[in-house]
Amino acid sequence: MYPLFSPARAFFGAIRDYRTLSRGFSSSSFRAAATPNRTALITGSGRGIGRAIALRLAADGFNICVNDLPANAESIEEVASEVRALGREAITTFCDVTKMSDVEETVRKSVEALGPLNVLVANAGIVQIQPSLLDVTDAEMQQIYEVNVFGLINSNIAAGKQFIKQGNGGKIINAASIASYKSAPPSILYSSTKAAVRSLTQGIALEFAPHKITVNAYAPGNIDTKLWEKIDAEMSKMNGLPIGENWKAVEKLVALGRNGIPKDVSNVVAFLAGPDSDYVTGQTLVVDGGMWFS
Repeated sequence: MYPLFSPARAFFGAIRDYRTLSRGFSSSSFRAAATPNRTALITGSGRGIGRAIALRLAADGFNICVNDLPANAESIEEVASEVRALGREAITTFCDVTKMSDVEETVRKSVEALGPLNVLVANAGIVQIQPSLLDVTDAEMQQIYEVNVFGLINSNIAAGKQFIKQGNGGKIINAASIASYKSAPPSILYSSTKAAVRSLTQGIALEFAPHKITVNAYAPGNIDTKLWEKIDAEMSKMNGLPIGENWKAVEKLVALGRNGIPKDVSNVVAFLAGPDSDYVTGQTLVVDGGMWFS
């Protein structure tokens, strides 16, 4: 005769088994076990959100290729030192993401120094504020599309080729923006490039899925970085508000009552880079404290 099944007994038995199993794991040891000897390449990681991502992934057990333009040489060396202070390996590379040869060389150097690539974070990007689309120059249009769109495509292709060559899958994480969901002056061109990032993320996710490569994006809201300082200054020129007042104004639109910090974004990227997101692809995760609901 079989014993009677008791839902309560099964439930509390499962809790007991879970507690027994989990006693041997601290949160830090679990993270380390989840990401042994893994490497992440992060473009535009000399400061701001990119720096926060590099340090968070290093804390999670990744070795880091810190990458940026030559103009940011000092800052990427500082980030690399911070990564090493966390007990991980780090190298620095210079790269103009608009040039495929630069991106391919960066991937090659990362693999040569740190081993197989596991994660690419295509974080490099620029912002432009234009009072009117009617006054935009050809040079401005070309620059923002070359960096934010073509640069991201180059990065995805180079990483995708490396992941396929390695044969063990990989994770690509692209930088979008809440501006990708609703375009408006004075950042119409910028918004359009970030909408392209969301579309590219979906399409590339479908193409790369047979190779066990996931492709996702993060869409920050108002984050306290040098980039937002530039936006604030340009908007002040347009609307006459003192510098800092635009920042306070947009904060009133945030459901959680505060603008973001780089760590808010790096926390989400850490999820996308880790094993808990293995069944997530083609998605753009909004990180804005409740300004835009997608």
